[in-house]
Amino acid sequence: MSLVIGLMSGTSLDGIDAALVECSHHQRPVLLEATGIEMPEPLRRQLWQLCHAGEASFELLAEAEEAFCQLQARAVHALLDKSGHDVESIKAIGSHGQTIEHRPDGPFPYTWQLDNPSRLAELTRCRVVADFRRRDLAAGGQGAPLAPAFHEALFRDQNQWRVLLNLGGFANITLLPPENSETPVTGFDTGPANALLDGWYARYQKGRFDRDGAWAMKGNCQQPLLARLLSDPFFETPPPKSTGREHFHLSWLEARLNGESPIDVQATLLTLTVESIARALERHLKADTRANTCVVPCGGGAHNDALMNALARRLSPVRLERCESLGWSPDWLEAGAFAWLAWRRLEGLPGNLAPVTGAAGPRILGGVYER
Repeated sequence: MSLVIGLMSGTSLDGIDAALVECSHHQRPVLLEATGIEMPEPLRRQLWQLCHAGEASFELLAEAEEAFCQLQARAVHALLDKSGHDVESIKAIGSHGQTIEHRPDGPFPYTWQLDNPSRLAELTRCRVVADFRRRDLAAGGQGAPLAPAFHEALFRDQNQWRVLLNLGGFANITLLPPENSETPVTGFDTGPANALLDGWYARYQKGRFDRDGAWAMKGNCQQPLLARLLSDPFFETPPPKSTGREHFHLSWLEARLNGESPIDVQATLLTLTVESIARALERHLKADTRANTCVVPCGGGAHNDALMNALARRLSPVRLERCESLGWSPDWLEAGAFAWLAWRRLEGLPGNLAPVTGAAGPRILGGVYER
């Protein structure tokens, strides 16, 4: 049995999630404790600029990286205080870092997570495992999504299909067939979720996000606009595939507008998220399995009531199942995944699923930075 901390900061740039996970060879991963640290606004602005920068100075990168590592260390210490554990009892910290740019396609595929695991090890006096994605990329994969292997270890059922639906800045799904099925586990990004919803809301309303989808509910989905958005080639591209702000951003949206009101655009973006997920599932779930399938939403979008209600209507007869009913909070799955991936690295076990990422085969992910 090993105690491992996972750290995750997603594309929404809203903070750092920290999860304490018990990992072993004999049972499914167990979430023991979790906490979150909000992203300070100055750091959030710095990271936002870096995510959209054509170029940046080394000094700016170093400044943002140091502030980010300090925040990670705060999250680790807050989690240890909350759980009552000391750092000596922790086998490792699994650090995802902050994705600045992710371009797995093209002549020189790359993915870049702002992180300094050496500095984090120094600040916490704990072993750190980091830089998970580039090993998969080096083997010809997309470097994402990596969570499906964790979802399989955690949620695969003997009898029914389960689909883990992560609704962060972008939406991705993991399709888990029953354990006795010969169908392999698959997973991929389906398209934008909170990245566009939050960005558009913040432009026209006060606050960072549309709580419960209340603003979107007051608008009307514009079908011509929805059709223009869904005509993007990404949605028809077969997996393996992953995406990010490099592809779907507010300028991408604005290029497809034709005088729609801001509130109707918000409603249309919510429908875009729902429709892109539903179409992906229809392509990859056989019709005769849908009545025996549940979708388990997680991530920040799982708290958006308007989004959940729209998904439930659109996906029927596939039903939604609360993540809590399976023993995990929807807020800590991604942080938990990187705790588990760090444990896999230290055990010499692969962390990717090659059919998901497109890598040449299973690979041991991440580098180790001793305490």
